[in-house]
Amino acid sequence: MEEQFILRVPPSVAERIERLMNESAAASSNPDEASLDLSFSEDGRNGTFMIGNESFPASLLDLPTVVESYKTYDDSVLIKTADVGQMIMVREENDPAPEGVEYKHGLTPPMRDARRRRFRREPDLNAELVNQVEQHLINIMHGVSVNQNASVIGGEEGGDRKKPPVARATKQPDVQEPAVNGEEAEPERSDTDESEN
Repeated sequence: MEEQFILRVPPSVAERIERLMNESAAASSNPDEASLDLSFSEDGRNGTFMIGNESFPASLLDLPTVVESYKTYDDSVLIKTADVGQMIMVREENDPAPEGVEYKHGLTPPMRDARRRRFRREPDLNAELVNQVEQHLINIMHGVSVNQNASVIGGEEGGDRKKPPVARATKQPDVQEPAVNGEEAEPERSDTDESEN
């Protein structure tokens, strides 16, 4: 199982990390300069990034979207390896800490201020109206009918008695008597048919 994370560092730190990755640890004259360390405080969101003898403040931030990570072995077929939803942001000592736990920008320039520009805003709902609709749904589930004016019709006091369904008389279709001796039977006439003639 692969574990991946995104580490965003200032340009000066990025150059030092790239130099350390390119040269082997054995070729380095001072092993202390080649050390990298990342530690977090008890809250799990703020920490310290160490490169050599220098330390930088770091923060664990939630990304506004999930980023998919892919790798390839033959430069033609991509294989998805992970979904990344958080980023470790290292900043200079004098840079201000980000507000909140969510980073409002994505990783690329088109995703700048993504939460505000690209996602639907939450609707402004009246809490009283939501509670009222919820109560109506509960009443309907218990078998109490509710009219348009939001008053209970079906029950008394408790509102949990059901009215028995009213049985309606069904009209029997007109059935013709079979013909005798091969003659066709005449359809029955009602009183209204006779009065029209």
